Amino acid sequence: MRGSCRIYQGEYSSHEHDFAQVLFGLNGCLELDLAGRAARVDGTTGLVVPAGMPHSYGTRCDTQVWVVDAYHGSGLDRMKAFQLPSRWQASIGTAQLLDCIAAAPRALQRRALNPETLQNQVRKSLHEEWSIARMAAWYALSVPQFHRRWKALTGESPQRWLRLIRLEHAAQMLQRGLTLEVVAARTGYGSASALCQALQREQGKGARLLRQAPR
Repeated sequence: MRGSCRIYQGEYSSHEHDFAQVLFGLNGCLELDLAGRAARVDGTTGLVVPAGMPHSYGTRCDTQVWVVDAYHGSGLDRMKAFQLPSRWQASIGTAQLLDCIAAAPRALQRRALNPETLQNQVRKSLHEEWSIARMAAWYALSVPQFHRRWKALTGESPQRWLRLIRLEHAAQMLQRGLTLEVVAARTGYGSASALCQALQREQGKGARLLRQAPR
């Protein structure tokens, strides 16, 4: 019985193993088909894939999963999607992780929430208004559902996540020599002074220091 961090990207054809696999989501979202049954693994969800069950899977971006190849153990003979223990860590040991499965609540197979898809869209239109309601609508979720799941997956509230992306791009544009006024307009800030205050608050640097930073 061993565990390892694996990175998936793209589509993987159907196959099966003579041992069970337990998947613990780390980053991204892995979509699976287990003998015709749909499932997914993300940063809040794990999955038991029983020995001998055909399965295929795919993802549209790099997805990290902690995978345990289990040749024996209780509760591994049936497919089970389960909620990951709060603040779990792979470093606590494979045996302890598997002990959590039997008591772990089942996870409902919910609508996929892949942060990368929204991130790509936001980066294309940083100048636009991105309210939480708009972000939630991107995934067809209510605002409370979106807020809760987004923070569980990314570790940041939607508002702070959006602010950090805007400031990251603002810093890059300032280093390229664009004026504060232009950068503020392109990143969704109402004024140059509002952008300056946000940069100072989040990064501890003003526009002058950012322009002087090495590229």
